[in-house]
Amino acid sequence: MSKYESNLDLCFSALGDPTRRVILQRLARGEASVSELAEPHEMALPSFMEHLKKLEAANLVTSKKKGRTRICALAPNAFAPAKDWLTEQSDIWEGRLNRFDDYIKNLMQERNK
Repeated sequence: MSKYESNLDLCFSALGDPTRRVILQRLARGEASVSELAEPHEMALPSFMEHLKKLEAANLVTSKKKGRTRICALAPNAFAPAKDWLTEQSDIWEGRLNRFDDYIKNLMQERNK
């Protein structure tokens, strides 16, 4: 798992900002130009571009030039590493809680004997 940790760090760091989450929500509907993505945000374009750079560094977003326009899209399987990690953690805790539940049930049965 350690080889994925830096990717996960970048992913969760990118997801930690509400502006970047709004960008990802928009891109979930389809690709968009940088100017279209920046329009609803009240910030200078260079500041907005920093958000896009962070999303690209985390492999959540891809971009390409079409003429003079930069088009962004949600990366294929963008959330797979985070989803896989969260699923693994959920499975661990579900197993622990199931064992704890079994333990409590056994205690209750012993107490009722």
